[in-house]
Amino acid sequence: MPVGRTHSVSLLGLQGAIVGIEAHIASGLPGFTIIGLPDAALRQARDRVVAAAANSGLDLPVTRTTVNLSPAALPKQGSAFDLSIALACLAAARLVDGESIDRVVHLGELGLDGRLRPIAGILPAVVAAAKAGRPTVMVPTGNREEAELVPGIRVVAVASLRDAAIWHGSKLEPEVVEPIQHTPVVEVEADTGDLADVIGNDDAVSAMLVAAAGGHHVLLLGPPGAGKTMLASRLPGILPPLDADAALEVSSIRSLAGLPVGSSLQTTPPFEQPHHTATAAALVGGGSGIIRPGAASRASRGVLFLDEAPEFNIAVLNALRQPLESGRISVERSNAVAHYPGAFQLVMAANPCPCGQYGSRDSDCTCSPIARRRYLNRISGPLLDRIDIQLRVQRITAAQLQMVSEEPRMHSEEARARVLAARGRAAERLAETPWRLNSQVPGAYLRNRSVRLPPDATASIDRALERGGITMRGYDRVLRVAWTLSDLDGGARPTADHVGRALYFRKALFS
Repeated sequence: MPVGRTHSVSLLGLQGAIVGIEAHIASGLPGFTIIGLPDAALRQARDRVVAAAANSGLDLPVTRTTVNLSPAALPKQGSAFDLSIALACLAAARLVDGESIDRVVHLGELGLDGRLRPIAGILPAVVAAAKAGRPTVMVPTGNREEAELVPGIRVVAVASLRDAAIWHGSKLEPEVVEPIQHTPVVEVEADTGDLADVIGNDDAVSAMLVAAAGGHHVLLLGPPGAGKTMLASRLPGILPPLDADAALEVSSIRSLAGLPVGSSLQTTPPFEQPHHTATAAALVGGGSGIIRPGAASRASRGVLFLDEAPEFNIAVLNALRQPLESGRISVERSNAVAHYPGAFQLVMAANPCPCGQYGSRDSDCTCSPIARRRYLNRISGPLLDRIDIQLRVQRITAAQLQMVSEEPRMHSEEARARVLAARGRAAERLAETPWRLNSQVPGAYLRNRSVRLPPDATASIDRALERGGITMRGYDRVLRVAWTLSDLDGGARPTADHVGRALYFRKALFS
């Protein structure tokens, strides 16, 4: 018997590797063995393949079958290899054209009736096939729209193993079957609203504008009802739309997470709001078996909003420290490391104490000083030091409401135009560097002689550094915000006023 050969894709994080599938049928006691580091779901493919082939009119020989997944040292996970294993076995049994299946990458899970079930992660898998120079990919009908989002790839969508075998030269008569579609996922749309909905709190509105223009992280501290959640939800609406590469990345992460992608790439920045009971695996990714992206990865190129941040487990919050610096999330296992993008903007909202009323003008706090200190200490110092903008937000009073309700307010469309202009200035200034946003620029570059601000402009943060009011990391982050303020104002470089305002945005919690 010959060896049937075809190809599939193994995903680890967003990275995909082409896997060669070899099937050999030999004489001996009946058996079906899969080798090459398969996980539990992949080992069970032998039963799905045998049943699906039989119910498709393609009985495999009752003999010894060995399936090899190469490279053998690469861990393989999931049921997406079912179709490729089945076709390799059929080619070894000379029931389909071996040369035909060798030219195609096959992805899909088999049902026992021979129909193909759509799988999660089809978009990054097809992207990996395209990068490997594989021009043709066969996928389940339920994955057709998602697979066709990758340019330059011929997508062959089939509803069943029988259809796949016919496409590869089998002489069977076609049978019409009802394709299995994706199970609908009900998503709760975030209320992004309009920035003009925010009444009062001009400093907070300005802070969100600065955050959007420079890609800065934000902490909003204030009593319940101060508008922290409203401010955070308006941030995605003033961010620029995603470019082609970012849209493909965001849509690929959604595909890996099992979320619907649709017939077009997502161009709006994502907004993720995990509950405060989320585990570290739910936030940064992981889980038993197949490693899945967490909320932080799904928020990449968008906003990760942690409401009631002190209520999160301390270890869960601290898991964000590394992605905040690197923009990348690594989930390590004993036999593999999965990498996900983590270039999100973090927005944290917190009450000032357990009862939430400390510092409020219209209510009395019932918490002891120790309880207040212990509550806010749940946000660790190293994590807080990575937050560029730290602002206190107050509830608006009835008198203030009457005063400001008729005043003109900035709409999201106007704010987005200002953000686009500021980002354009930053990108032009940083054109010769690997960075495009002020939040990405390292402090060493900002303190370089060619870029360094004059002493009269940095006097305020120099004094704060000498007195221990800010750390060296904080010093650099104030400079980043100052450059963003300058870009928003259309300046060539930050002035003392810009630096002072940037320092206020970082120290407003303690003023």
